Amino acid sequence: MSGSAASNELTALCDALATRAARARRLVARTTGEQRRSMLMEIAHAIRERTADILAANERDLANGADLPEAMRERLGLSESRVADIARAVEQIADQPDPVGSVVDGRCLPNGIRLEKRRVPIGTILVIFESRPNVTVDAAALCLKAGNSVILRGGKEALHSNTALADAVRSVLARHALADAVQLVPTTDRAATTLLVRMNGRIDLCIPRGGPGLIKAVSESATIPVVKHDAGNCHLYLDEHLDGMEDDAIAIAINAKTHRTGVCNAIETLLVHSASLPILDRLGAKLVGLGVELRADERCRDRLPGATPATEDDFATEFLAPILAVACVDSIDEACAHIERFGSQHTEAIVTASTRSAQRFVQGVDAANVMVNCSTRFADGGQYGLGAEIGISTDKLHARGPMGAQDLTTYQWVLTGDGHVRA
Repeated sequence: MSGSAASNELTALCDALATRAARARRLVARTTGEQRRSMLMEIAHAIRERTADILAANERDLANGADLPEAMRERLGLSESRVADIARAVEQIADQPDPVGSVVDGRCLPNGIRLEKRRVPIGTILVIFESRPNVTVDAAALCLKAGNSVILRGGKEALHSNTALADAVRSVLARHALADAVQLVPTTDRAATTLLVRMNGRIDLCIPRGGPGLIKAVSESATIPVVKHDAGNCHLYLDEHLDGMEDDAIAIAINAKTHRTGVCNAIETLLVHSASLPILDRLGAKLVGLGVELRADERCRDRLPGATPATEDDFATEFLAPILAVACVDSIDEACAHIERFGSQHTEAIVTASTRSAQRFVQGVDAANVMVNCSTRFADGGQYGLGAEIGISTDKLHARGPMGAQDLTTYQWVLTGDGHVRA
């Protein structure tokens, strides 16, 4: 096939996806909250029933991706328990209050007109993601819960897994004449992404989830609105006022770094106040014992035998691996300045026994999620009671932090009068 013919075929494919999604979103928008809840419960059941098929598809992806980085393989891999978690997340989304039609604000104007600000679906949402097959279902379930249609563009490394999961979702929707409410882009050609993110008036919002390269490519190509799930260069700051919280600080640091290293809410840098440097004697040994490579500044290396010198690139890197940069600071303001310089506005944490320090840190860091005396690993839609998340937005407009079904709605103003005319 010539280049021109292939280009025309891809354009026709993307046009068809958008046309079907637009038609489906109008149908989904007419469903009731209970109807959408019922469909989601059926989807959870279908995923459980198809566990063997889903795992077989995932094995194909893992076999094809033998050369992928370990962090990506970890995100790609499924197991019976992970498939069960995917189904359980759908049920949790199903059982949440229906966001569509809820009144955000309502009052009676002096002229007697009733004014209401109501949540309504956004429309058609394009979700672009890498590696994690669970996003296929999380995104589909959240978009459906909020009355939207969705086009899913997964990474080529998870093609078979994503297809198996999307088939499970669509098998349920087909019984309700809504199969096109969830569509998986059936090609790995990157040109399809460029075409889709420029479909103004057809697709209402794009949500990219992935590495900096993906986010940059989508943001620069898109002419439709984009809500970004950007890098997770997260920090943990151990304050000077630990006052008996040393064991808690060590446990939080270990959990935040080693619970899962290949995720966006794991810490990549540990900041330690100069007055608390002795804690590194114990913490460093425990981290190294868990296989973490330490890269530290000069003052911290005195407490961390075997640590290599940290560079500015280390502090700017989202490792997604068992590597931790460590730096010493002399004040909470210096910690916040370091985070402002190198952070990604995702998740930042402090361990302190001082309420004043906690408040200064919360006010001093510009991040979607701020943790006080708890692990950054709690920055997660499931942990927040959202059932799942379509992403953790590091933007400031429309949505910020873990995005649940409510964040996939917009609003409209509804005025109800009694023959009113404006004088």
